[in-house]
Amino acid sequence: MEYTRSKTPNASLEFSLCPTAATLFFLPSMYALLFATALPGNVLSLWIFTRRISTISPTHVYLSHLSVSNLLLSATSPFMAAYFVRGSAWTLRGAVCQLVLHGVTPVLHMNVYISLVILTWVALTRFAALIQNTHASRPSACTTLLPHAVFSRLTRVSFAKAVCATVWALAIAGIVPVTVYYSVYEANGGVGREGEGGCRETCYSPQVEIGGSMSAILTFPVILIFFVLYLLVLVFYMTVLRHIGRSRRNTHVSSSHGLLSRVLRNIVVIQVVLSVCLLPFHIFKPIFISLAHGQDPPPARSDDTNSCSVCHPLSVLVEVKNCLFLLAALRGSTDPVMYFLLDRTFQHQTLSLLRRRRNVADRGQRFWSITGSANQKAEQLGEETVPTTTADLTN
Repeated sequence: MEYTRSKTPNASLEFSLCPTAATLFFLPSMYALLFATALPGNVLSLWIFTRRISTISPTHVYLSHLSVSNLLLSATSPFMAAYFVRGSAWTLRGAVCQLVLHGVTPVLHMNVYISLVILTWVALTRFAALIQNTHASRPSACTTLLPHAVFSRLTRVSFAKAVCATVWALAIAGIVPVTVYYSVYEANGGVGREGEGGCRETCYSPQVEIGGSMSAILTFPVILIFFVLYLLVLVFYMTVLRHIGRSRRNTHVSSSHGLLSRVLRNIVVIQVVLSVCLLPFHIFKPIFISLAHGQDPPPARSDDTNSCSVCHPLSVLVEVKNCLFLLAALRGSTDPVMYFLLDRTFQHQTLSLLRRRRNVADRGQRFWSITGSANQKAEQLGEETVPTTTADLTN
């Protein structure tokens, strides 16, 4: 689904999207699963970051803001599930459809790119800390290219808070004007109206899912930003690996091995998240736009009195796009696991919380087992007294 729309060729109004089981069953089920897993996982993560960790680091600030973004994502998941189930029956100008198009969808896209920027800053912060705190056989070129003040600011909590505030401000400033503009545009009579020879306007339709020329124009810079940040994260960690490889010759072997293993784990975690969850959607999206806007529109079927029942040629590709975007959104469920792997303080606090709950459960189980044993003994004593009393009365 696109959160920006423009005029589409009138011929596309002669066709409708034909949802399969992937749209009607798979996508709603997965969005319901996203809601059921992302909401409690990120609530617990945010509580640990704000209540259980006393010494806050820049990484904690970034990950706590990522948890807030994921909570917004989980709140929109039920609406997306309802959209894929009932979108073909909703009217385009209905209140529920407008809420999904101009409220839910912008939040989803905002979450994807806020998470991308925050993970990039986490990588940059780790990069700065390791470059400053390890000493190789010769200084890293980054220490000569960047002044010392840059590295020192990257490791400050106040700077991390300022970065997160700026990210949120830029995301809202980029989404809200576009959303308001297209809401006003549609209210004043956007694309094909029912009764002008086109099909009935439904919420799940080609003009919504494919978008127009303006959405295509705005999408390409966003995709470019993704690939720049994606490669930047890779460069950061490859540079750190090279720096640590040189520093092993001048530091204690065991400490170097421990530091190297942590860096390798961070590389695997962040790169897997970006590569598995976000990369497929951003590879497929420009292909989809090129196929949708780089060819002639499908011809209108004026000789067919029931042309609205004809499937749009891009119906299958629309479903592929939505499935890949779901993969990007599912990152909200796996982020708490990523926090556990990235941050040792979060890991310790989570394990201690689980141990505490287990101890409480064990104490409760022992209490009920002791109580049950006492009750069982009392019942056995009662059963033994009944025949004795009866025999005494008989005698």
